Amino acid sequence: MPLYKRKPFSLVEVPNDLDPKELVFQIRFTKEIFRDYQEYLNRINLYRQRLWTCKISGKSNLTYEEALVSEKRAIEKVQQFPQELMAPMLSIIQFSMLPLRDLADKIALKLQECLFAGLELYGRKEAGVFLCRIIKTLHDSSGKKQYKIAWLDKDKEVVGYDLVYDEDLIKRKLPFSREMVKSFIRESTYRNAPWVLHGRLAEKHGISTHLPDELKSKFYFQNGTLISYKKNRKNGEEEMDGEDESGKNKGKKRTEREKVGASQMEERSEKDGLKRLEAIKYPIEDLLVQPCPDDPIFTERASPSRDFKVPMDCVGELLMIWDFCSSFSRLLHLSPFSLEDFENAVCHRESNLTLIVECHSALLRLLIKDNGEYASTIVKRKRKSKITLITWREYLCDFLDMNNSPKFRPYMATIKRGHYGLLDTHAKLEIFGELLNCALETDLIREQLDEYIGQWQKIGSTRRGEALEEAKRRREEQERLKAESELNGFPNGNGLNSSGNNVGVLVNNTHNKQNGVAESEKTDHVSKKRGSSQTDGAFRKRTKKHKGKDEHMLEDVQHISKKEAQKIALKHTETVEREEIEMSSKEQRKQHYETEMEKRFIRTNPLGKDRHHNRYWWFRRDGRIFIESLDHKMWGYYGTKEELDALMGSLNRKGERERALQTQLDKFYGKICSGLQKRLKHSADKIALEEAVLRRSTRVRAPPRDNPADAFLRYVNKWKED
Repeated sequence: MPLYKRKPFSLVEVPNDLDPKELVFQIRFTKEIFRDYQEYLNRINLYRQRLWTCKISGKSNLTYEEALVSEKRAIEKVQQFPQELMAPMLSIIQFSMLPLRDLADKIALKLQECLFAGLELYGRKEAGVFLCRIIKTLHDSSGKKQYKIAWLDKDKEVVGYDLVYDEDLIKRKLPFSREMVKSFIRESTYRNAPWVLHGRLAEKHGISTHLPDELKSKFYFQNGTLISYKKNRKNGEEEMDGEDESGKNKGKKRTEREKVGASQMEERSEKDGLKRLEAIKYPIEDLLVQPCPDDPIFTERASPSRDFKVPMDCVGELLMIWDFCSSFSRLLHLSPFSLEDFENAVCHRESNLTLIVECHSALLRLLIKDNGEYASTIVKRKRKSKITLITWREYLCDFLDMNNSPKFRPYMATIKRGHYGLLDTHAKLEIFGELLNCALETDLIREQLDEYIGQWQKIGSTRRGEALEEAKRRREEQERLKAESELNGFPNGNGLNSSGNNVGVLVNNTHNKQNGVAESEKTDHVSKKRGSSQTDGAFRKRTKKHKGKDEHMLEDVQHISKKEAQKIALKHTETVEREEIEMSSKEQRKQHYETEMEKRFIRTNPLGKDRHHNRYWWFRRDGRIFIESLDHKMWGYYGTKEELDALMGSLNRKGERERALQTQLDKFYGKICSGLQKRLKHSADKIALEEAVLRRSTRVRAPPRDNPADAFLRYVNKWKED
C-alpha cells in the first residue's frame, strides 16, 4: 500500500451494519465505502494531494492513485527476475544490516558473477566472439564449473552447441538496474535494520530464518515477527516494540498520524470540518455537489413543453435539417422559413407541397452543381438540368437509386406513383437526412465554410488589434496626464483640470464680480472663507515641501479671469462628451462584430449541459431553448422569459456543467429574451388573426389558405434561381 508522508496509512473498514440496498459513496481505486458525503469528499481530496510515496520503488510526490499504479508496475518488474537468481539475492538480503543503497550495490556486484540457464551473452570461439545462450551448468571431473551453451546467429536461431568454461564467456551488463534491485528488496522484506524476508518467501526458496548469533542480543522472534529489545530511559524497565511489515519501529507511544484510522478520521471536530469544507475547490462534478447552508435559494425548474407534431425521436433530425437549410439558405437559393412551417409541412399529407418541393430541389441542385456522382447519374439518364414541380420526384428517385440503400427501396415505389405525402414522418426525415449528409460533402459547402472560417479569423484579428490600440492609447493618455500634473506642480494629480469643483469655483467667482463693488466684496468675503475651508480639506495631507507653493497657486486660481474659467469649463465638457462618444462607439463596434460573426454560420453548438447531462440548444432563428435528454430520445423546449429565468435560477454554479451552462445563458440572455418576446408577439398576432377569420360570416369567410395556421401552404421561394 502507498505510504502517506513515508508512513503507513490505514484504509477505512467496511461498516458491519451495511444494508445491501443502502446508497453509499465508494472510492473507485480503494473500494472504501462512506455513508457521509463530506467524509467521502475529504478522503478524495486527501488522495489527490501529492503526499504519497510508492512503497516498492520509493518514488515520492505522487497522488494515491499514481502511487498504486507505480507499485503495480514495480511488482511486475520485480517478478521478471530470473528464478535462478532469486535464491542468491534473498540469501544476501536476509538479516543484512546494510543500508538500502549499499545492499543493492552488493547484490548487483554478486549477480554479475552468476551465470544461469537462459542467459544470453558472448563467448569466444576460434579467435572470434559470438552470441550464445547458456543451456545448462555442469561440472567437470575436477569439480570446475562448465557451461553447455548454444551458439546463436543474427536472428537468434541455434546453429550449434558446445561446452565452455567460465573464462571463455564474456560477461554482459545486468539486464536490470539497481533501482529494480531496490524495489525487489522492499517487496521481499517486511522490515529493515536488519532486513528480514517474508516468511513464505524465505520458506519457498530455502532461506534460513534462524537469527545470527551477533543479532540475538538485540532481537528475538515472537509469533513469526522479529522484535527488538529497547530500554525505557525513564523507568529503566524493558519494553518490547513490535514491528509492522513496512519495517517501521515506533513503540507504544506512536505519533498521532500513525494512529489515524477510519474511526479517528470520522471523529473530527465541527471546526475542523468547516475548515475542510472551505478547502473544497469549486466547481466539481455536478452529481457530487451537496446542499450547503450558504447556497442561494434555487428556483424550481419548469417542465418543458413537448407539443411537437413529429414523433419524439424525430425532433433532433427535424431541428438539424431545418437549421442547415436556414443557415445555408443563400447558397441553396432557398428563402428562410420558420421551424413550425417546416414541421407542419413534413407532417402534411399533400404530395406536391411547395415548401417540401423547394427544399428537396435546392439540395438536389446543390449536388448537381458539385459535378459528383449524382451529377453523372443525371447525365446518364438524360435528365433535364432544371428541376420543376412535376419532375422533382424523378430526380429524388434517381438520388435514392444511386444511394442503393435497402431502407430507401420501399419508399421509391410510393414516390414514383406520386404519393410522396403518404410516406410517414420517419421516412421523409430519413430522406432529408441522407440528402443533407451528401450536401455536407460537396465542395461548395466546404468552400463556404472555409470562407466563413477565414472571415471569422479576420474579424477576430481586427478586434484584437483594436483592443491593443485602445490599451496603448489609454496608457499614453495616462502618461500624458501624469506628466502635465508633475509639470504644473501637482505630483498627486490634483491639477486644475482634474477636479470639477475647481471649475465650478472659478465660474462662480467670475460671475459674482459683475454685481457691483459692495456685492463683490461680500461675495469675495464668503468665497475666501469657503476657499480657505476647501484649502484646509484638500491640501491637509500635502508635504511641507509643497505647502508654500500650493498656497501660492491657490491665490492665482482665485484671480483667473472669466474668459479663462469658461475655457476650462468648456474643455472639461468636451472631454466628458468625447469619452461618452468613445464608449458608445465601442459598444457599437462590439455589436457590429458580433452581428457579422453571427452571419457567418459554421455550426450550431449546444449552450451546455445540466447536472443530469441534458443538453440545451438555442437557435437564433427560432428563439426557443430546446432540451435534449442524455439518450437523445426525449425533447422539450422553453418558450417564455419566465421559464428561462426559472431555468437560470435553478442552476448550481458549484457544478462544472451547470456553471458552464449558466455562463452561456448569461452571455446570450438579452438575445434569447428578445427572440422569445418576438416569438410570443408573432404567436399573439397569429391567434388574433385566426380568431378574426372565425368571426367572419359565412358569406365573406376567407378561403382556407388565408388562415395563419396554414401559412406553410402559402410558402413562396423568393430566392429561387431562374
